[in-house]
Amino acid sequence: MNLREEALKFNINLSDEALKQFDEYFSFLVEYNTHTNLTAITEHDEVFIKHFLDSMILTCAYDLKNKTLCDVGAGAGFPSIPCVISDNTIKVDIVDSLNKRIIFLNELLKKIGLKGVNPIHSRAEDYAKNKREFYDVVSARAVARLSMLSELCLPLVKVGGVFLAMKSKDYEEELKEANQAIKTLGGEILDVKHFNLPYDLGERVIIVIKKVKNTPNKYPRQFSKIKANPIK
Repeated sequence: MNLREEALKFNINLSDEALKQFDEYFSFLVEYNTHTNLTAITEHDEVFIKHFLDSMILTCAYDLKNKTLCDVGAGAGFPSIPCVISDNTIKVDIVDSLNKRIIFLNELLKKIGLKGVNPIHSRAEDYAKNKREFYDVVSARAVARLSMLSELCLPLVKVGGVFLAMKSKDYEEELKEANQAIKTLGGEILDVKHFNLPYDLGERVIIVIKKVKNTPNKYPRQFSKIKANPIK
């Protein structure tokens, strides 16, 4: 599997330095995963397609060049770190509630020599108190159902910015369920982008939600309340 060739099919042009960083990322992730569970995917080609290329597809759904991005619940760094490797003009804050992931991310960034990424140990709903409507773009990949995810992410997006929700092909019911929450939180569905991963490894859907007005101050609520009573 040639990552450069596969990325070019999505008009993503990877430098030699980027390819070197992806190789180092893979090796470090797989080694670290032997003692700290970060991903169920560890086979070389699957990691490069289902994690690295899949993450970079975010840049095809929306122009991230020179944007500030908050990646909510990024786990082992997906989708934000592959996006920064492919385009170092993107400035990223990664927010995750599990400190073991933040420790991994800080070690990874040193290992591969990547700048412009700031891992933060915090719950998204708490982080929004200090960074309310601050970011050009907020992303989330397979964190929760869209109705709940919108309440965690949209308060962080500045008016005029976007929330990019990465979902599987079975997204339609989730989107319908989340319609009212998106409106209540100041969002508007701008587009739904469809992408097919190579080697029949699945379809990726990216829901593009534009922030058209300020989020009411009472949101986000604590996650227990969001989960027990999603906005309807």
